[in-house]
Amino acid sequence: MSATQQAAPISPKSADLRSSSLGFMETIGQSLANISPTLTPSINVVAVAALAGAGSWLVYGLSTLGLLFVSLNIVVLASRFAAAGSFFIFISRALGPMAGGIAGWGLIAAYTGTAMGVLAGEAIFVQNAFAPWGINVPTWLIYVVSGGLVWFLASRDIKLSSRLSLAIEAASIVIVGGVLLVVFYQHPNRIVDHTQLTLQGTTPKGLAEAMVLGIFSFVGFESAASLGKETKDPLRAIPRAVIWSMILAGAFFTFVAYAMVVAYNGDVNKLGNDTAPLLTLLNGLGMPGLGPVFYLIASVSAFACVLASINAASRLLFSMGRYQFVHRSMGMVHTRHQTPHYAVAFASILTLVVNFALMGTGVLNTFGYTSTFATFGFIVAYFLISVSAPIYLKKQGQLKLANAIVGVVGALSMIGGFFGSVYPIPAYPYNILPYLFIGYMVFGLIWLAMLKKRSPQVLDKIEHDLESSESAIFGKK
Repeated sequence: MSATQQAAPISPKSADLRSSSLGFMETIGQSLANISPTLTPSINVVAVAALAGAGSWLVYGLSTLGLLFVSLNIVVLASRFAAAGSFFIFISRALGPMAGGIAGWGLIAAYTGTAMGVLAGEAIFVQNAFAPWGINVPTWLIYVVSGGLVWFLASRDIKLSSRLSLAIEAASIVIVGGVLLVVFYQHPNRIVDHTQLTLQGTTPKGLAEAMVLGIFSFVGFESAASLGKETKDPLRAIPRAVIWSMILAGAFFTFVAYAMVVAYNGDVNKLGNDTAPLLTLLNGLGMPGLGPVFYLIASVSAFACVLASINAASRLLFSMGRYQFVHRSMGMVHTRHQTPHYAVAFASILTLVVNFALMGTGVLNTFGYTSTFATFGFIVAYFLISVSAPIYLKKQGQLKLANAIVGVVGALSMIGGFFGSVYPIPAYPYNILPYLFIGYMVFGLIWLAMLKKRSPQVLDKIEHDLESSESAIFGKK
């Protein structure tokens, strides 16, 4: 095969995902599973409470507000065209393929990093579930079994995995939410908690540092956009899925943070240092026997999040692979299952390799390191999408003042989130993670610059036809 042939984008005929196979429920299931709401009462709220104390509910409220502006910017583009590459395609159309490539590079770290972090979280939950019976489940075994099952499901059928994820998350939210309502039943005098509402003991420094963790609780809400080619009526279903997953998760997280502080009788220091908050919660409610059950529920929810993250990462890699932003094999699909099986395998293997490499640091640290790194990737993509939306509308002659305001607020929210991760300077090794991420992005930028120099025809083609056919771009308003 000649060099010219190797540089040519993969043709649509060789890369045909199963179109129009997903309804609204499967689409919102992808976003909700990627958010994994059960992770917040299981582990995330502890980290937030350690920094923000009684203001934990406000951290989630502010995160909801900031990301709601981001979601409105996503809707601007998702309601006009849809594609498998989501942000890679959206941002490329507004700011050009180089900017789209940067966003895609950041999202590779975001989605795979989320899969890594949540897989570590799943190991914590499984071990907590079996600990009361004296059973120690090896971390490596959890990684291998879960990683293999994720690969199998993701490479076989996106509809099955999305439905399974939605069912798991819906059941988890109902069960955990029901238990937290019992907290208010047992503490009726704290339904209106003046300690929390007046933010007693909360500092601006703590709120700023906790915002990054708050944002991480939501990341992945936009991943429904990665199913643009496989969703029925994507110009309506995907925007609805993005907005509603954001609203539902925001309301649930704010409620969880408020209720957990009530459950701990306002002792935020105890909450912030508790490695098993669900067990403490159930012990306080007089239901200690349900502890293992709840951690099994949390582990299944975490598994659904890993599955959703691999699904999103593979669709991103599929779209980028078609134009050699990554290896062209990522843009191929299985002839029978019509899934990007090479991209699924790559994302699954990368997740396992990194998690095994970090086993010596402990599963809790693996969760923290990879999740923080992933959050930076999301922040970059969310910032670029907030910039892209008003610019795209201006090019179309449709820009209104409200669109400009939404774009600016969304972008500033992400700048603030990143700033909170570097100042005040966090403890080692979290103080070096932002710079490691910057190094990763610089490497990606160099790679894109080399691509532009070596194969300028690839970028020229993207400029004129990002998805090669009308089957990939469904239309414009």
